[in-house]
Amino acid sequence: MPHQDGPAYFPVVAILSLGSPVVMDFVPHSRLKLCTNTLSYDIEDNNSDGGAFEIETDKAFEIETDKWVDNHHPFPVLLMPCSLLLFKDKAYSDYLHGIKDSEVQQYDGAVNVTEASEHHRLVEPLSSSEKAIEVTNTGHLKSIHRTTNRISLTCRVVLKVHKNLFKF
Repeated sequence: MPHQDGPAYFPVVAILSLGSPVVMDFVPHSRLKLCTNTLSYDIEDNNSDGGAFEIETDKAFEIETDKWVDNHHPFPVLLMPCSLLLFKDKAYSDYLHGIKDSEVQQYDGAVNVTEASEHHRLVEPLSSSEKAIEVTNTGHLKSIHRTTNRISLTCRVVLKVHKNLFKF
């Protein structure tokens, strides 16, 4: 679920990813949304030859198209095993971030696809564990299939620690 880290993480968030790769989505904060338009489409059954598939008629689906302030747009970041993601400034204050709870994740438009692909090419042959990623590229849709658990460490600077925090 997209969220924004609290003030304890300000001014920078550092995430070390281990295990399975994952896609982290960054979505502009709702205060940056100008408007939402909803496009509706009707689905019709045009299959008159009685083929193997059937589409139910009288169904509709909607697509939301959002407009954002100052060219803020949603974007994904592909986090590969052994990668470090640092974000601060506008990425921290103007965006929510989150990871979808899904084994298959799309990374179309990821801002770091080239670096992540190169990392995967170099690191995967060194790994003795089970293959952690299956990359699928069907046309314009790029996705990963997570086959192992993901472990991450989120680091922050602690400005003040209570004197009696740990009593042994």
